[in-house]
Amino acid sequence: MFQIRTDLAMETSEDYRSRSNGQMRGVVVEQKRAGEDILLTCVRIETENGAKQMGKPKGTYITIESEKMTEQDEDYHRDISRELSKILNRFLPKKRQNLKVLVAGLGNREVTPDSLGPKVVEHLFITRHLLQEFGHYLIEFENSCSVSGIVPGVMAQTGMESVEIVRGIVRETNPDMVIVIDALAARSVKRLNRTIQITDTGIIPGSGVGNHRNAINKENLGVPVIAIGIPTVVDAATIVTDTFLSLVDVMEKTGQHQGLKEPFETLNEAEQEQLVRELISPKMNTMYVTPKDIDEEVHRLSYTISEGLNMTFMKQS
Repeated sequence: MFQIRTDLAMETSEDYRSRSNGQMRGVVVEQKRAGEDILLTCVRIETENGAKQMGKPKGTYITIESEKMTEQDEDYHRDISRELSKILNRFLPKKRQNLKVLVAGLGNREVTPDSLGPKVVEHLFITRHLLQEFGHYLIEFENSCSVSGIVPGVMAQTGMESVEIVRGIVRETNPDMVIVIDALAARSVKRLNRTIQITDTGIIPGSGVGNHRNAINKENLGVPVIAIGIPTVVDAATIVTDTFLSLVDVMEKTGQHQGLKEPFETLNEAEQEQLVRELISPKMNTMYVTPKDIDEEVHRLSYTISEGLNMTFMKQS
């Protein structure tokens, strides 16, 4: 069965709902607002059947979505960081003192849309070496966690899977949990750089763009894994599909080419996209699109995520 190319569970749940006429067995979706401009969506996959239908492992997927996330407003981005920290606290143990956390920034720092992970680690407040040398005698670290970071690169640079590198570090440093940061792919253009997804299921690097690598999750590492990501690219086929259907709607409403839309009304969203993908194959079938100001947005959003992590792990006494 054709699956839309997206890493966002909320988009996959929308496709699942359309395919099942609104009946989503084993999947619970809840939404609420955190302030005027921030929408929180929680997707819980509770059964194996739900996981099979969604094409994602069982677990909790929470997204922070806001149109203003691309704006240059430091105060607003601080609010996003606070929401991120609140969500992370839901996945962390209540007792934080002496908690050891490894943060892995996935992706290729030489490719701007894929550089989110490495940039987050650059801005992160690393404390493991300080706590090892001075302990909690430093007053500002009295209640903080031990945080270490790694940027494993990509297979073309290292010849190794990211999970192999992270697994080796986990065996050597024995963290209590791993947090992985990665750029994602979205189904909708409106969610590019405007959505943060947090999940307790780990991540499969490259899955959104059809370049599946081995999963970085609890089963492969032996410790809990939290994945944080922001969609920075969208499949070109989805843009063509949306544009074509919008054009057909306009032509129908203006009285031109009546009945043009009828053949598509019998197809669901995934089937429509598959048809367009076949029509544009092979030239555009593997093309992904990113905003023109992606360098600035990735730089800004990497600070937003790192600040949320710092708020979570640096508890001031």
